Amino acid sequence: MAIPISYNLRNMRLRKGLTAMTALGIALTVATAVFLMALVAGLNKAFATTGDAQNVLALRKGSDAEMNGGFSLDTVQTLRSLPGVAKTADGQPMVSGELVTIIVLPRKDGTGEVNVTVRGTRPVGIAIRPNIKLAEGRWFHSGQREIVVSKSIHGRFAQSDIGQSMRFGKGDWTVVGVFDSGGSAYDSEIWGDVNQMQSDFDRMGGVSSVYLRAVDTASAVTLAQRINDDQRLHLDGVLETAYYGKQTKSGDTIKFVGTFVAFIMAIGSSFAAMNTMYAAVAYRSREIATLRILGFSRFSILTCFVLESLLLSLLGAAGGILMMIPFNGMQTGTQNQSTFSEVVFALHMTPGVVITAVLFAVTMGFIGGLAPAWHAARQEILVALRG
Repeated sequence: MAIPISYNLRNMRLRKGLTAMTALGIALTVATAVFLMALVAGLNKAFATTGDAQNVLALRKGSDAEMNGGFSLDTVQTLRSLPGVAKTADGQPMVSGELVTIIVLPRKDGTGEVNVTVRGTRPVGIAIRPNIKLAEGRWFHSGQREIVVSKSIHGRFAQSDIGQSMRFGKGDWTVVGVFDSGGSAYDSEIWGDVNQMQSDFDRMGGVSSVYLRAVDTASAVTLAQRINDDQRLHLDGVLETAYYGKQTKSGDTIKFVGTFVAFIMAIGSSFAAMNTMYAAVAYRSREIATLRILGFSRFSILTCFVLESLLLSLLGAAGGILMMIPFNGMQTGTQNQSTFSEVVFALHMTPGVVITAVLFAVTMGFIGGLAPAWHAARQEILVALRG
């Protein structure tokens, strides 16, 4: 015969202070775990949503990032002639040789300077990325010292308003527009004319990477393989979506630190739950004996106290998740380990994050409640009555 759950709820209400303190400890642990998991989920989302299945990225053989390689403009011309490349309305191949480099910018809040990615591209490079939209102002003009900044750059860094100037390379660059990349990895970049960028960074005659748009997704796979197999090119061809998917290793540090911190806090919360349940067992020893006299089995009592610990953990989980809801969507940044520049992303509380947090809390509650529950179930009736 099982003990009614109302018995657990009544005892939790009677010990409001102890219940609240234990639930709060679990809630803080869950909130920390949710925060760290939401960071990783947001970073993964930023990279996972970057790219188009029709786009192919050509990199120097063996390079794992655009900035780690480079090749001549003659190679770009060869890529323009490959079959399977889409054409613009005027019949030009949709191929964009691009220069990617790093500059240092001060934050708007005055908290320091960080590395930011600057991309030199062409009008066709913008057309290759149809998901990126102009939010304010206009696109840069070819041959001019003009730049457009992402919405995140505009919100986080100084001198990024339209009409203001940023100084890098060999002079000042005027901000003429703000673009919206929908929260993708491009949201951490500044774009300008590739020819002017090459001149400013003494890279005339070379590019970091080449983007090619295929006529369809099937052609994109074939095009990437053709680039890999062409012995003249000495390039790696990779789908744009696959390239940015690999960049999620930037979250490895967050995952490691988050797992370590959550583990340490989980141990503390488990001991807090254990202490609470031991106190409950000591306080209710006569009740436990009475339950035994009434015919409830040792297993029923074990289940009862484990269930009470699980209810405490679920209460803590709910509190921790509620604490984190206001932070969902909050923007932050971390360093991309491949480019050593800042990647801007938003905390993302996915259903998976919430479910994992609940399971995390339940595990803490089970571990913390099992030993006291076992102790309660093993008590002798006469000893408990004298308690």
